[in-house]
Amino acid sequence: MAFADLDRTLTELDHVRLTRLLQRQPADPAAIGALLEAAHVVPSRAVGPDVVTMYSQVLLRDAGAATPIKLTLCYPDDAEPAAGFVSVLSPLGQALLGLRCGETACWTTPDGRARAARVEALLFQPEASGDYTL
Repeated sequence: MAFADLDRTLTELDHVRLTRLLQRQPADPAAIGALLEAAHVVPSRAVGPDVVTMYSQVLLRDAGAATPIKLTLCYPDDAEPAAGFVSVLSPLGQALLGLRCGETACWTTPDGRARAARVEALLFQPEASGDYTL
């Protein structure tokens, strides 16, 4: 799926930080670079409270799962997948960034399987709680 297929919103701060991260630590520069280019960039104070930003905690429901899972989108240094902290440079992390509640994240696992999960809820978003620097 091309990132242009979805209306993605990023905060200015997230965009700057991810651009710098990409320059230092390219994981899949084509994928994250395309996301950075296609995204609608807004000031942190103007981002909607339903948009997945960095350090947002989301509730995802996989079509095949009985219960949703709780994940936090983070930078690679903070990633702990077993604890629910997913790197923005992972396929799932890239699929989540900039989505809104109700939208579906689509990604391919490292073993080549296509996956999809709906963003059921945004449990925490730094900007919505008044933190514009996290």
